[in-house]
Amino acid sequence: MKEKNSQKVAVWLINEINRKGFLKRSDAVDSIETAFSKDYVTFTSSGNRTIHEKVLKNFRDLKDDSISWNVGEQAWISNSNGSEKKSEKLRNPKLPTAVKPSEVPEGAGEDHPSLYLNRELGWLDFNWRVLYQAMDERTPLLERVRFIAITASNLDEFIQKRVGGLKRQEAAGVDHLSPDGRTPDTQIDLVRDQAAKMQYRISEIWNNELLPLLEKDAFIKISYYKDLKKKQREQMDEYFMDHIYPTLTPLAVDPGHPFPFISNLSLSLAIKLRKPDRDAFNFARVKIPTNQPRWLPIESGDSELNFIPIEELIRQNIHKLFPGMEIEGACLFRITRNADIRRNEEEAEDLKSMISEELRERRFAEVVRLEVEKNIDENVLNLLMNELHLNDDDIIKVQGILDLTACFKLANRNIPGLKFEKWNPVIPKPLYHEGETEEEQSIFDIISKGDLLVHHPYESFSASVRRLIEEAADDPDVLTIKQTLYRTSEDSPIVKALIRAAEKGKQVAVLVEVKARFDEASNIEWGRILENAGVHVAYGLVGLKTHAKVAMIVRREKNKHVTYCHIGTGNYHVETAEIYTDLGLLTNDPEIGYDVTNLFHYLTGYAPSQNYKKLLVAPQILRSSFYELIDQEIAFAEKGKEGRIIAKMNALDDVEIIKRLYKASQAGVEIDLIVRGHSRLRPQLKKFSENIRVISIIGRFLEHDRIFYFGNNGDPKMFIGSADWRFRNLDERVEAIVPITLPGLQKRIISILKKALKDNRLAWDMHADGSYTQRRPKKGQKERSFQNMMMKNARKRAIR
Repeated sequence: MKEKNSQKVAVWLINEINRKGFLKRSDAVDSIETAFSKDYVTFTSSGNRTIHEKVLKNFRDLKDDSISWNVGEQAWISNSNGSEKKSEKLRNPKLPTAVKPSEVPEGAGEDHPSLYLNRELGWLDFNWRVLYQAMDERTPLLERVRFIAITASNLDEFIQKRVGGLKRQEAAGVDHLSPDGRTPDTQIDLVRDQAAKMQYRISEIWNNELLPLLEKDAFIKISYYKDLKKKQREQMDEYFMDHIYPTLTPLAVDPGHPFPFISNLSLSLAIKLRKPDRDAFNFARVKIPTNQPRWLPIESGDSELNFIPIEELIRQNIHKLFPGMEIEGACLFRITRNADIRRNEEEAEDLKSMISEELRERRFAEVVRLEVEKNIDENVLNLLMNELHLNDDDIIKVQGILDLTACFKLANRNIPGLKFEKWNPVIPKPLYHEGETEEEQSIFDIISKGDLLVHHPYESFSASVRRLIEEAADDPDVLTIKQTLYRTSEDSPIVKALIRAAEKGKQVAVLVEVKARFDEASNIEWGRILENAGVHVAYGLVGLKTHAKVAMIVRREKNKHVTYCHIGTGNYHVETAEIYTDLGLLTNDPEIGYDVTNLFHYLTGYAPSQNYKKLLVAPQILRSSFYELIDQEIAFAEKGKEGRIIAKMNALDDVEIIKRLYKASQAGVEIDLIVRGHSRLRPQLKKFSENIRVISIIGRFLEHDRIFYFGNNGDPKMFIGSADWRFRNLDERVEAIVPITLPGLQKRIISILKKALKDNRLAWDMHADGSYTQRRPKKGQKERSFQNMMMKNARKRAIR
């Protein structure tokens, strides 16, 4: 057993004790054997399993006085009382608040701007909550690294879409006020300032907290060239010449060479050069290749994982690209382009062609952010600003590494004990195959016995939704398959099944939404592949995005045709189904089948005036249906009966819905909202929303399901579907919400909502000023993590 490896286990043991506060030796032995191997466990002379002496020696050398041994309990105890300030900080984490609400004046009406929070700033506050997961010491180290990457990626998308959109409005002279009373130029000033603070904090956490911890606890070291030994430098220089040098294309800027095109979110080196005996400086740009690893491994004599960023190696060898020139500086930079391109769909003859043209336009869209290293030469910076048409407000100076989305690769390293325990989605008991023949238990037989509610990723997407589509493709009695595709995976088994079904002569129709942001090119390609296989493909509706998550299968059974449906809250994407929490209903309810059939007639043909028996469809009836459901709760409350609303969603910004919720609160309706992202609504606001509570749940899984519960005076109505309470979902998209009516399924929905509201580990309470406080267990109170509770419940349901 290598000393370095036993030290890793010892470090892990120290972290476990500190994290849990109390760890029995027997539990530690089991955990070490599971997380690492049996090599670190041995037997005492009496035959009891114990920790290997080499590990214990390193443990004793590394631990400090905060860890003590309790003989009676046979356990280690972490005495954290010596660090009161740290404990207090963990109990009450304080995050910056981007939203800046104004004071509500006396007599303010329901339209007054002070009653609403800014959407863009609210989104930044959501991303602060995501970033906190990277700061939280209770989160395993490599997951903290992953959250840094997620936060950076989120911010990139925000800058492209939202800052890009605000800049476009500002340039056009738009003076329309947002619901909180701000013009586009005012918003963009606030957003730039807050986004810059966030970007600075991301770098600070990475540089000062996570990098040292990676080296200490994960034995992952990120090195600079100057830190390498002579032999390591020689090896890396040789790697540069063999693998990187031939792929580089230096682009000079001079009267004969115009400033080069810089692609969105790409990394580049700005090179400042000078010819010998000349005063004027020259400029060249070298793009960091994307077909090479970002983290290059360095040969090391021990078990440490040592990497150098590829841009660092290129920088140190940049002189080899410019023989005869003096290199005065090489600085890394990265640009972000506007992704908010406006289009006139009414004039488009072909949506697919229009989106293809938009993708070409987006490549050349204006630059809205320039990230540069902090020590950039001022002459080089001025040149970049002039060529990219930027001003000082668009510049972000970064300390350390640019583009921390590269941290995803580091977070994916398989190092036991430093990641969340792997979750394998369970197969819902009704769908369990073992001991059954396919003739007895096709998925259609199972659904025929009663509606199924599946909850991903706690329950398997592959064993439920994917199985439904794949069995339908191969079942000779299936006549028709229709499905919406908003986003799907790169190597999609769902698409393969649809192609197989078409090749077998079934009628297959698919609505491929070409306006799904950042998935347009992929969706156009999927549409082409499906068309070539004989699938009927539609590419969306003019003026609307098709965001509904629906599939239907028509099957011949004896002398009749039965329609089976899936209506869900998430995409048909096998990879995100393991990360996003989503609900789906599998049913052969004839009325729902009738509704979904009509929905597809609307999507693929000329049939806008459809009737629906159970389904709530946007933009036709969804908004008015929610109005009626909220108004009904108001009516009950005004009569002295119980008014109750619980809703779970991704974001809340529709002003008209918020007005009705304020009215409901004033009437005495008790309202709990579980909103992962931004909310324009201000909860707990005196005279307006004193009966409204808002929480946000952020954890290892991305909360994505939409659930709507209305008390209905003791006879509750509840729904799941694809729409948030946002203007775009209610008025600008095709959405589908389905009622959950079976008592057993209603009971599950209520259980999900109750567990979410009881969470004291992942939940953040929103306050009237827009700030959030993370919940923590009170003294003596058991920790209740919503997502852990859902995993535990899924296991129970699977083995009953």
